[in-house]
Amino acid sequence: MSNARTARFSRRGLLAAGGALGLGALVTACGSEDSKDGGSESTAGAQSGPWSFKDDRGKTVKLDKAPATIVAFTGVAAALYDYGVTVKGVFGPTKTQDGKPDVQAGDMDISKVTILGNTWDQFNVEKYAALAPDVLISTMFDDAGTLWYVPEASKDKIAKLAPSVGVSVYDRQITAPLQRMWELAESLGGDMKSAKAADAKKRFEEASERLRKAAKANPGIKVMAGSASQELFYVSGTNLSIDLEYFKALGVNFVEPPEKAKAQGGGWFESLSWENVDKYQADIIMMDDRSSAIQPADITEATWKKLPAVKAGQVIARSAEPILSYDKCVPLVENLAKAIETAKKVS
Repeated sequence: MSNARTARFSRRGLLAAGGALGLGALVTACGSEDSKDGGSESTAGAQSGPWSFKDDRGKTVKLDKAPATIVAFTGVAAALYDYGVTVKGVFGPTKTQDGKPDVQAGDMDISKVTILGNTWDQFNVEKYAALAPDVLISTMFDDAGTLWYVPEASKDKIAKLAPSVGVSVYDRQITAPLQRMWELAESLGGDMKSAKAADAKKRFEEASERLRKAAKANPGIKVMAGSASQELFYVSGTNLSIDLEYFKALGVNFVEPPEKAKAQGGGWFESLSWENVDKYQADIIMMDDRSSAIQPADITEATWKKLPAVKAGQVIARSAEPILSYDKCVPLVENLAKAIETAKKVS
């Protein structure tokens, strides 16, 4: 996989390439209006009567009834699916090159959704219009209201076709967007009182407590969050990513590149050449599991194979863009807890 391809797909690469995310707020879609306070407004019964929802931009979308035709970023669609809410169309990494569901598609049956775009900057506006969407939903990786994976070049055309809802995954702990996705799913008719939903939330809380205890019992275990491209290795900082901020708050001891080093990556990460991949010492390495990143088994650089954590087999997967349902976030917390509980001090 070329670094250029990684730069097109991944948040890290995009930021490293000079802010290809596109800055500035998305033009507010028709059917929405400004709202001064935060939180959400939703009807109690999503199946009848008017529907409204206040998103993380402070915009309230109001419709005569709950949206029936929903189009969403793949990861958002996967989270809604877990709560019993189905979408008609998706955009973002959905299908791998061999036709299998992308990791960000979760448990969705991808054969039953219309894929409007599978890669960065790909969004079929004509197909989108043909769906006659009621609402578009995506995440936001900045504080300017930029909807993730909505192309900068066609965002205005897209905005005119349906109102949009944005859920922020920027500079906050994962519990905040998890709660927002819960509220959104509830407003859309999701069965939030089901045993499945309640159990997932309980398991997430239990996993979090397990991680807190593991971190407290093993304070010397150092964890590094990385992502691999053909030419560069990215070391993530913890102060912007929803998962890392949460893990750090639970006491996990992370490698933290200095602010100056992260500046070129928009504050998200430090870029290292493979020759310098041993700059930081770590006992556990969490590696980006997205299809845009090279996976650990496919990394051939000798410098990587010499890292103590790699030699000790202490490399685990990290979902850099977590699916925002409690069910999908439980294993993320559990896997890190288990890794810290069993890790040998090798750095």
